[in-house]
Amino acid sequence: MAKARKAYVCSECGYESAKWIGQCPACHSWNSFKEITVQKSSSKHSSRDDDSRVSKVHSLRDINAATANRYSFPFDEFNRVLGGGLVPGTVALMAGEPGVGKSTLLLQLLLKTSGQKSLYCAGEESLQQVKLRAERTGNDNSGSLFTDETNVDKFLDLVRETEAKLVVVDSIQTSFCEDVDSVAGSITQIRESAARIIRFAKQHHVSFVLVGHITKSGNIAGPMVLEHMVDLVMQFEGDQNNLYRILRARKNRFGSTQEIGVFEMKRDGLHEVSNPSEMFVSARSDHLSGVAYAATIEGMRPMLIELQALVSSAVYGNPQRTSTGFDIRRLNMLLAVLEKRAGFRLNQKDVFVNIVGGLRLIDPGMDLPLLASILSSDQDVSVPEGTVLCGEVGLSGEVRSASRVSRRISEADRLGFKRIITPPVASGDLPKVRQIQIVQVDSVSKMMKALFR
Repeated sequence: MAKARKAYVCSECGYESAKWIGQCPACHSWNSFKEITVQKSSSKHSSRDDDSRVSKVHSLRDINAATANRYSFPFDEFNRVLGGGLVPGTVALMAGEPGVGKSTLLLQLLLKTSGQKSLYCAGEESLQQVKLRAERTGNDNSGSLFTDETNVDKFLDLVRETEAKLVVVDSIQTSFCEDVDSVAGSITQIRESAARIIRFAKQHHVSFVLVGHITKSGNIAGPMVLEHMVDLVMQFEGDQNNLYRILRARKNRFGSTQEIGVFEMKRDGLHEVSNPSEMFVSARSDHLSGVAYAATIEGMRPMLIELQALVSSAVYGNPQRTSTGFDIRRLNMLLAVLEKRAGFRLNQKDVFVNIVGGLRLIDPGMDLPLLASILSSDQDVSVPEGTVLCGEVGLSGEVRSASRVSRRISEADRLGFKRIITPPVASGDLPKVRQIQIVQVDSVSKMMKALFR
């Protein structure tokens, strides 16, 4: 039996040390070292695939890329995030909050994908629970197989026997290697389990999707090295109290990380939203004060969303600043700009901001519409009907150009808005529009005149 030894591993980057260190010399994180037991594997499973391979070198022209045709899924929104589909041999990691719909989405993908043998490894549910969820979504696929095996070596044997080409592991935190002296979910088990799955995927051209837990701080649970090892890292975001979910790619070796997928949660599972702008602005409330519409960009996709603001006198001492879906620090900065550059005294007023639909956005181009909604609520005057805004606001009160302004203008024109207020745009960059009027402003004061004159 191989002799075990103690070691300390950084939970952030995977750096290994023989003794405990306060600060990691690799990633400079403090108090991130955890004690693990390292034991050299003597299992036949861990070395079987390696022994069967013969080390070779190849020139680029000799490598056959014909096997790299992507697997396309029935959800176009999912394919968009992947970059057009899943490349054979890819190991993807999907993380998200509990109850957001990770398992439901992946189960629907397997059950709706025909012509491809797939295997679902349920480590957190019984097979009976998986069947109930499948019946609720109303999908069935005879080519999809299921197992509740969490031993990595054993379910890799099942993948080999069934010749499955697409495997979902739900979740990587419940998987374990029998010859590793550590509990499931520990840093050692997660790292070793992922390493064996990745090695198997590359050798047999099998695609894996691993489900990952997240910590209370929003990071993926386990060692940071896990995100470096996989080919694709996806984040599934959404509030359980809202219908909409957004799938983002934080890392993608075979495509862009600038794409998002939008889904809507219903009783029978998740449904893709191919036109999110119409969903978020379907119930127009132009006549109300404190409401403004923003032309924003999520990844490469333009979307129109509704912003709401409420400004009222502070009656409980210190004024409150509350934001839902928007960075509270940026809100405080914009309020300071509004007070210093535009002369509005908001230091004794409560300010509440909300992005309709439960979205969380970080687009700087939302600064101008946010200020418009705040001014509208403060003055109790509605933003003119059919108006949409976009633009970044600087500390001196200037309106700076936002990314992909032309695509924002085209989206607003397509949805029938009458006017859009934008930063200065070169005439050659303006798109061809049908009916929308483009008003260019270079300061907050000019934006106010354009809206409330």
